[in-house]
Amino acid sequence: MKPLTLPAVAKLNLFLHITSRRADGYHNLQTLFQLLDVGDELTFQLRADSDIRLDCNDPQLITEQNLVLRAARLLQQYSDCRLGCDIYLDKRLPMGGGLGGGSSDAATTLLGLNKLWQLNLSIDTLAKLGLQLGADVPLFVRGFTAFAEGIGEKLQPVKLDEKLYLVVTPNCHVSTAEVFQHPDLIRNSAPIPYKEVLTADWHNDCQPLVERLYPNVAITLQWLVEYAPCQMTGTGASVFAAFPDQTSAQHALMQLPANCQGFIARGVNQSPVWAALADTE
Repeated sequence: MKPLTLPAVAKLNLFLHITSRRADGYHNLQTLFQLLDVGDELTFQLRADSDIRLDCNDPQLITEQNLVLRAARLLQQYSDCRLGCDIYLDKRLPMGGGLGGGSSDAATTLLGLNKLWQLNLSIDTLAKLGLQLGADVPLFVRGFTAFAEGIGEKLQPVKLDEKLYLVVTPNCHVSTAEVFQHPDLIRNSAPIPYKEVLTADWHNDCQPLVERLYPNVAITLQWLVEYAPCQMTGTGASVFAAFPDQTSAQHALMQLPANCQGFIARGVNQSPVWAALADTE
């Protein structure tokens, strides 16, 4: 069988409201996940033996803890599959930016190997497996822009205008665990009813704390707001703004501060991974 190459797209949190802390230490939250048309890329090649091997353009990511390897092994174990694969991860998204790259890589691995190994598992089953790897993985398995509740795993599809975004990542790595464990994190935002999501006042409850703990994030937001209203995605460090057209987004990107990296992406209501999978039929 020829190699299977699939995208693993990024996401933005258009808002992130934390409504309470749970007894298990996790947080109940509400967020609006916007999928983008930009991300990493994975290539899967069938092996005759049962080995699973990972290669990557960033050698630091070739570890047993990589979510790609963990997803592949989880799926192999769950399905009792005797086949293996060689996986190549072309890492393009910045790490630690709150763009969901690792979770998306894991989801694409589940989808890709379900196809390559001809397992025919349902999307519901793959999403449940994905939840064992991370709260965001089911979003990328299901592959639609969504309003999320719970710890981020309760998803309802939302159709949004497919806007153009400039996504900027300052040169710092925000610890998600540190943010969610911090005593100063806002944890009492009032829940929004689903029918009011698109008209509600959006904000990111993590942003004030992250701006204080990571000055580079605050400085980057101060720079970006000169071009368009902006905010942070997830727990950061990436920030974003919507632009009316490619020209204005490109103009801002050209002025990018020296300690940042950035890219322009379009919001999509369905992940391109589904079109890529359909092309293999």
